[in-house]
Amino acid sequence: MDKNASTAALINISTEKWPPRHRTYFGSLEVRSPQPGEAYAVTTIHGCNSFIDMGDRRHMDYSVTAQQVAEDIAREINGDSGEGSFHGVFVAAGPEPTEAELADARRRLEEFQRRLVAAADLEWERTKNPMFITDLERRAARQLGVEKPWLYDSKPLAECPVCAEKIKHGVAVCRSCGAILDREKAAQYGLVSSGRKERQRSQEPQSQPGTEAGK
Repeated sequence: MDKNASTAALINISTEKWPPRHRTYFGSLEVRSPQPGEAYAVTTIHGCNSFIDMGDRRHMDYSVTAQQVAEDIAREINGDSGEGSFHGVFVAAGPEPTEAELADARRRLEEFQRRLVAAADLEWERTKNPMFITDLERRAARQLGVEKPWLYDSKPLAECPVCAEKIKHGVAVCRSCGAILDREKAAQYGLVSSGRKERQRSQEPQSQPGTEAGK
């Protein structure tokens, strides 16, 4: 690896979209993410020159190599989730990553994701509250393809059209005001009479006052 090369290859094996990285010495830089069908994405990093303002109209020029810039960005992204975190971003030895580099990055990423899932399992066992599971832990579980009771996509509550109470989607009867929101489902569980039975009763002959039913 030539640390003084004019460019460096920043490799990303994660499909996560990272926000632009800002530095005073190069401005803003967007780290590419793999497109569908790509195993990795390469962001080419260039070296740059900057200076330190020392006051009294004096300044000190200095150079930042491409390797230093790339390592700085990779360190920031990977360390964004605490000690030992790794999000699949690394600096390749050449313009393209080797199979060994990719295999090592995949191993590190999977190990980190499994630690996240294990932490979520412990939290779920302790609280049984999905609100304590982080988005990062859910994303790790999805990328590993594991099924977990705490892995779900929350949906906003609906609103009862009668009383405006917040209710879950798909409920048959509002528990607050008793309004029937899904008559077919309510009839299925015996909460109301089915429409067929109601029609049958409406078609049955009614007894006249003073007569016996059925005569």
